[in-house]
Amino acid sequence: MTVVSIRDFRANQSKYLGLAAGGESVILTSRAGSFKIVPVTEDDSLVSKKEFLARVDEARKSIAEGKGTSVSSKEELDSLLASL
Repeated sequence: MTVVSIRDFRANQSKYLGLAAGGESVILTSRAGSFKIVPVTEDDSLVSKKEFLARVDEARKSIAEGKGTSVSSKEELDSLLASL
């Protein structure tokens, strides 16, 4: 585990981010408290559960209102995805 001050972290960001990316525990200390620096992985969610569920509800409402797009073949799906 590596404990680092804000000043040292700012001066050596690449070093400490590299340590965190390599699995080392990096603790950043400041007047506001201590924080653990951890890399974000593909499995991590960048939206809150509440926000995610709100988006799902909105999408369901749109589908119920007929605002969705129906796809019945692979070609139609490929075409739709290519247009995005």
